[in-house]
Amino acid sequence: MNPILEEFGKFGLIPVVKIDRAEDAVPLAKALCDGGLPVAEVTFRTAAAADAIAAMTKAFPEMLVGAGTVLTTAQVDAAVAAGAKFIVSPGLNPKVVSYCVEREIPVTPGVSSPSEIEQALELGLDVVKFFPAEASGGLAKIKAMAAPYGGIRFMPTGGINADNMIPYLTNDRVLACGGSWMVASDLINAGEWDKITALTREAVKKMLGFGIKHVGINSENEAEAKRTADLFSKVFGFPQMELPISYFCGQDIEVMKSEGRGRMGHIAIMTWSVERAMAYLERNGLELDYSTLRRDAKGKPEFIYLKQDFGGFDIHLAVRRA
Repeated sequence: MNPILEEFGKFGLIPVVKIDRAEDAVPLAKALCDGGLPVAEVTFRTAAAADAIAAMTKAFPEMLVGAGTVLTTAQVDAAVAAGAKFIVSPGLNPKVVSYCVEREIPVTPGVSSPSEIEQALELGLDVVKFFPAEASGGLAKIKAMAAPYGGIRFMPTGGINADNMIPYLTNDRVLACGGSWMVASDLINAGEWDKITALTREAVKKMLGFGIKHVGINSENEAEAKRTADLFSKVFGFPQMELPISYFCGQDIEVMKSEGRGRMGHIAIMTWSVERAMAYLERNGLELDYSTLRRDAKGKPEFIYLKQDFGGFDIHLAVRRA
């Protein structure tokens, strides 16, 4: 997969932006970055698109900015000249796709049928936009269409919002979702940058789904661990389960049989996607201990410790289950 498209997967959400005035581009880019989502697909539905892309990429070079609703090769040229790093189109135009592929420009065309998926594969693509997602059958259709085509991933766009994105984003065949609810045109035109930042931050929070999975308590030895676990069970009635290195008291407390990670112990933080959470934390300046990284049978990250402790507790990420 193209490295730019791999970044889509790490972001999870791609804001789809319609900008009527180029002067709104920089404050919008700042609002997205402040909200924790430094990425944007600027649609070529307005005359301001190319100037907006140029302004965004100049003011915020760390952002991943691309062009959407690209219908012609001339628009491809205009978008790339402005600084666009990727191209997205609502449908699959073989001429436009071939033009991008020949120039090694990442392109994600829209599809809604197996025939279009086969065209995309023939053109050498491994990521397609599923559009309009909800109107075309939603996640059920993605699952049905994906079955015969093992090597392709989808970016559903159209009707995706804060209430329905999680089932999409937790499906292995979905790379990312495109959405516009946090960057609605009326908010942009009204200059409501604080509200866009708040909506973006809320979308990122919901996408990652951070929560406490369990707390790990260190012990000097197994005997001390057993006494602590028995106390939790006796006082609070928590069921007890012994593992090779610890006792679990219910699902939320793990009593280690030795001095484990952290001065006090550890806290497991669950998330819908360890991979996206890793990218998010690193974008925010936190370091990860890659020597602790574990992957599942499909090769996806499922566990990793942070290098920084929190109040004497080491922190690790773990997959959240539906």
